[in-house]
Formats: sequence, C-alpha cells, structure tokens
Amino acid sequence: MAFFRKTVSDSELVKGILEGGNRQRFFENQLYSRYAYLIREGVRKHRLTEDECSMAFSDTVLTVIENIQKGRFEGRAELKTYLYQIFTNKCVDLIRKNATNKQQVNRGVGIDDYMNILPDESRSVVERLMEQYDIDLLHRRMQELGEKCKQMILAWGEGFMDQEIAVKMGYQSAAVVKTSRLRCLEKLRAIYKTQN
Repeated sequence: MAFFRKTVSDSELVKGILEGGNRQRFFENQLYSRYAYLIREGVRKHRLTEDECSMAFSDTVLTVIENIQKGRFEGRAELKTYLYQIFTNKCVDLIRKNATNKQQVNRGVGIDDYMNILPDESRSVVERLMEQYDIDLLHRRMQELGEKCKQMILAWGEGFMDQEIAVKMGYQSAAVVKTSRLRCLEKLRAIYKTQN
C-alpha cells in the first residue's frame, strides 16, 4: 500500500515557519528541500560552481525565513517567485565578486620570496612559528563564529563526513550540512578579510 504525502502550500509553509519550535524546523527543511533544485539551475544559468550555488541558496533560504519572521514577505508573489528572485540576486552578487577578485593585482613581494633567502635551519624555525601563529589566529577567529558553525567546522576538520555531522547535530541531511558548512567557512573568510 503506497502512502502519498500532500504537498504543503505556501501559506502552510509561512504559517509553519512562524510557529517556532520543532514544527518551524520541519517547515524550514520543507522550504529548503522544495526549491533545492535551484542549485543545479544556478550552476547551469550563472556558470557558478555547485559550492557557490549551494552557499547562495542557503543564504537565500535563511533570508526568506528571516523576511517571513519579520513580516517582510507579504505574499503578493508566490513564495517560489520571491525565493527565486533573492537567489538570482545572490548569484549575480557572487558573479560580480568573482569578477572583482580576478581583476585585483597582487602587489609587493610575498613571504615565500623572503623565506627562500633564509638558510634551511632558520627557515624551518620560522615556518614552525608561522604555523603556530596561524593555528592560534584560526582559534581566535573561530570564537567569533556562532557555536553551531564552530562545532560543524571542527567536526569537519576532524574528518567527520557530512552525513555523520547531520546525525550528530540534528540536521535533515548531508546536503544541508554541506551548504551550512560552506556558509560558515564563508563567514570565517569574511572575518579574516575584515581583520587583516
């Protein structure tokens, strides 16, 4: 005997997201799953990587959820149309960002040029000091992330697979973990950029 699941309407999704608690998370996951195909469409249409589109889509879903909760989504358009427009804007922003990064010219002499001048003994000491500094800096910057992002990145860094992290942290799937992790890593990159 087959069981068929009724498709949740836009109004039910909005109402569920406003409920809070476990039901809210269920409806947030429904929103994510229903429109996750946009990731593939973004890769094809905007010629971005799958990771970039996953990050843009996750940010889009978070923006839509926030707009629903703050009353900014008034329901004048279908939820799909609203979400699609935000997703498209985020993809265009990524395209612009990528184009700007490619145009920047790296000026000056790099640290590697100076390292090559040092004798082997001094070079290894300096490399160890730099590694320790980088590790300490990473720990300080990770303190600025939210606790979930920090836990997810640490678990991933320790070699846990996305599916294992999903089970451990209560996410719906490995795909949700992957896009959340990419978003967390992007936040970490942004922290590095603003503090350098």
